[in-house]
Amino acid sequence: MKRRDFIISTGVAGAGMLVPGALGALASTAAEGAPDLAIATGDDPAKTTRAAVEALGGMDLFVNKGEKVVVKPNMAWDRTPEYAANSNPAVVAEVVKMCLESGASQVLVFDRSVNDPRRCYEQSGIRAAAEAAGAKVVHIDGRRFRKVSIPGATVLKTWEFYSEVLDADALINVPIAKHHGLARLTMGMKNWMGVIGKRRSVIHQKLDAALVDISRVIRPRLTVLDAVRILTANGPQGGSLGDVKRLDTVVAGTDQVSVDSFGASLFGLKGSDLGYVREAEAAGLGTADLSALNIVRIKA
Repeated sequence: MKRRDFIISTGVAGAGMLVPGALGALASTAAEGAPDLAIATGDDPAKTTRAAVEALGGMDLFVNKGEKVVVKPNMAWDRTPEYAANSNPAVVAEVVKMCLESGASQVLVFDRSVNDPRRCYEQSGIRAAAEAAGAKVVHIDGRRFRKVSIPGATVLKTWEFYSEVLDADALINVPIAKHHGLARLTMGMKNWMGVIGKRRSVIHQKLDAALVDISRVIRPRLTVLDAVRILTANGPQGGSLGDVKRLDTVVAGTDQVSVDSFGASLFGLKGSDLGYVREAEAAGLGTADLSALNIVRIKA
C-alpha cells in the first residue's frame, strides 16, 4: 500500500478510496518501538525540531523517496516571528529539509492566509526560510478547490478542499500553539482551515464540530507542533509581545488529536477542555487521554 493511502480517511467521496484499516496500519507502523508523542526542548528551534522527529523514528517513517509532500504551516497573519502568530520559520524549514533528505521529490508550502498573503508569506519569515531549505512556496489558487463529500460529518456534509492537499502523497502539519478567541486554542486540527475553501464565517458558527469534520478528511502522517513561542492571549493574530511566552519546545506525533491534547497542557488546560478535541476523540479520530500515551521528553 502506498503511503499516500494514509492521508484521506476511508470512504471520502471525491478524494479517492482507501483500503479499510489503512489508518490503523500507519499508527502501528509509527508506534512500533517509538513513542506516541515526542516532546523536545532546546534553544535552537531547528535542532529541537529534528530531535522531536527523530525520537519518533525519523522522517523516513513518514516520507518515501519520490513522494510529493505538502508541509502546512500557519502563515495566516501579517506578523513577524517574535509575535507568535505564525509558525516558527526555523521549525518549518527543518521539516522541509528532513522531507527532502528522506527523498521527497517536491515539498510544497502554502496557506490560505487571513491577511494579505504576500505580506504574510514575507513577514512570517516562512517563505525565505522554506525556500532556502528547498521547498516550493506557493500562493493558494482559488480555482483549485474541489468539493468533497464527508461521510459521517455532522456540519460539513460537503465542503471544498484544496486540490494540492487532496493530491499530495504525504501531508505534514506544522502549526503553532496559540490562543484563539473562539476555539480557546488553535494548534494542529484547526491549522487545516488554511486548506479549505468557502467562507470561514460559516465554519465559525459550529467551530468544534466543523473542525472534527475537516479532520475526517485530512489526516496527516505527522504533526509537528511549534511551541518555541506560544501566544497566550489575544489570538489568533496577537500583536503584543506581552502575550508571548517562550517555551523552546517542539511536539511531534502521528495523532493530531493527541498532539492537540498535549498542546493544551502548555496553556494549563487539558485536552478535554477543548470541544474539538473531545468531539474528535468521541468520533474515533484520535486519543486525547495523555495517560494512555507513551510520551518521551528530549533535551535537544
